[in-house]
Amino acid sequence: MAPASDRLTPASTLGRPSVSGLFHRPTWTISYVVADPGTGHCAVIDPVLDYDAKSGGTATIAADALIADIRARGLKVDWIIETHVHADHLSSAQYIKQVLGGRIGIGARVSEVQSIFSRIFNAEPAFATDGSQFDHLFEDGETFRIGSLTAIALATPGHTRACMSFHIGDAVFTGDAIFMPDSGTGRCDFPGGDAARLFHSIQRLFALPPQTRVFVGHDYQPGGRDLRYETTIAVQRMQNLHVRDGIDEADFVAMRRARDTTLDLPNLILPAVQVNMRAGQLPPPESNGMRYIKIPINQF
Repeated sequence: MAPASDRLTPASTLGRPSVSGLFHRPTWTISYVVADPGTGHCAVIDPVLDYDAKSGGTATIAADALIADIRARGLKVDWIIETHVHADHLSSAQYIKQVLGGRIGIGARVSEVQSIFSRIFNAEPAFATDGSQFDHLFEDGETFRIGSLTAIALATPGHTRACMSFHIGDAVFTGDAIFMPDSGTGRCDFPGGDAARLFHSIQRLFALPPQTRVFVGHDYQPGGRDLRYETTIAVQRMQNLHVRDGIDEADFVAMRRARDTTLDLPNLILPAVQVNMRAGQLPPPESNGMRYIKIPINQF
């Protein structure tokens, strides 16, 4: 397998969350450890389980790097948060919970995503489409705590129906709603996606204070530039390639729909969705004791 991770880059300032980002190069994903400097409590956001598509093998290289960072700083995990049901990487939420504890949370509308994909993958009869695989389902506007930090769950659908951003202290974690300004926004052509909804979700993010730090879910390093995953609301509003101030809904929707027709599917969409709609659990063993990922023919 290719190297799973690039680097951990911690930053901490008194009075705001300390944020460490782990870049998973094979899937361009950034996972985060978001800590309260005062109490040492933390949340893990969008952790990755390594997956080799050729062999069907999993590994915990990226997750172990997150765990090592958490242990080195003596942090206690309160939450393991998924911004949505990812289509580009498998989640290691279950492994992180097993090793470090914490509650696995996702947006309450995950049930809609589960309903769509349980039909596509013809999930086993026992598969529940009520989000019960997760420890907690966040409602829009719900507040919760990470140590002494106040966190707010913000529904930001469009990329998927269940996407949520998380406003924690002076930072917001946007998942796939918006990327770095030179990469624009997330795609909207997966089942349940909607470009108009995404536009309105982004306007909700743009209403946050201009100095709010923005941490994105992926960085595709356009033009081969160095890795970046932190910006601000003010910079996004001025510079985002797809949705900066002055771009209206109609123009955004037309751009997004045209662009999405040119994009290949993520390499890991089939295994990723089957695992992630189960809160990072692998599909259950079949009668021979083995687990399988299904490949639906001519469905995507």
